[in-house]
Amino acid sequence: MKADNKTLLLQLLQQHKELGISNQIDYDKFYLYLIITHSTAIEGSTVTEVEALLLFDEGITAKGKPMVEQLMNLDLKNAYEYGREWIKNHEDITIDILVTLASKVMARTGSEYNSLGGNFDASKGKLRKLNVTAGAGGRSYMNWMKVPQKLEAFCNELNARRKALDSGDIAAIYELSFWAHYELVTIHPWADGNGRTSRLLMNLLQMEYDVLPTKVLKEDEGEYIQALIDTRENEDIEIFLNCMAELHCTHLKYDIEQYVKSVEVVDKTDLTKKMVDKWSIKLSIAEKLVDILLFMADKDEIKTETIVSVFGFTETTAKRYLRQLTEFGYLEAHGGNKNRTYSKKD
Repeated sequence: MKADNKTLLLQLLQQHKELGISNQIDYDKFYLYLIITHSTAIEGSTVTEVEALLLFDEGITAKGKPMVEQLMNLDLKNAYEYGREWIKNHEDITIDILVTLASKVMARTGSEYNSLGGNFDASKGKLRKLNVTAGAGGRSYMNWMKVPQKLEAFCNELNARRKALDSGDIAAIYELSFWAHYELVTIHPWADGNGRTSRLLMNLLQMEYDVLPTKVLKEDEGEYIQALIDTRENEDIEIFLNCMAELHCTHLKYDIEQYVKSVEVVDKTDLTKKMVDKWSIKLSIAEKLVDILLFMADKDEIKTETIVSVFGFTETTAKRYLRQLTEFGYLEAHGGNKNRTYSKKD
């Protein structure tokens, strides 16, 4: 990783920590949901962050979205939840644990394959027994017969690097996680789910050492994929390490800017008092309305179901609060009653 990328990354992480951004209500949950939604989006899912939230927390499926896409998201959520607990034990990462992670990623969308190399079930995380390419006309990954040996060597090196790692060297932790991502996706052990499982492993290594997980957004896909290609063609891991560091810095900057902007615009005490004075509403109601505005500070839109899920209000109460915020000029409503969403009013 370039020295300037390393310096910027550490500065932004420190600023993120000092601002207390991670202390916001349900921050870890929503951050993880964002990672999951975008990881599946890179693989073709069209499920949005709002739809994923309702699917994960309320079991509400998104109308008009293919069930396979929703299952992709549910499976990846289960894989993250399993992996997050497992990695706390700091055990060696083996082929068996990678197979377990892959089986959770592909649990309800994996297929059974009958190939010349033999039969295998992707939903069980089984290693591929056929050769694969990176899309139509794309490069071929290593011969399937080499995969077990390469995967064993990868696990051995990964565990050796983990043992030698200084847990206080934050930049080194990220470098290790980015390296592991690149190596695993390059080996391409499975017929499907390699990208999701490699990003999962990257995030689990970051969680193991308690650093903020890296998110790869759908809009990063072009730059991210190109970095993988360039790294392979040039046999230079620094290309991918720097790409991932720069993406992480970009997202940290954005999150910090949005948080600072929300704090500048919405001071809870002042805004609560203003609502009470201007609209003659009870202090307890004003506080709840302000909480909703603070929650929305870094979100483009929300639905009534989101407010019900996050704050524990009844649907009737949530609708009333959102209607009040709209009438007071803080929010703008979009769509009919069944599919209504709310956004911050400029």
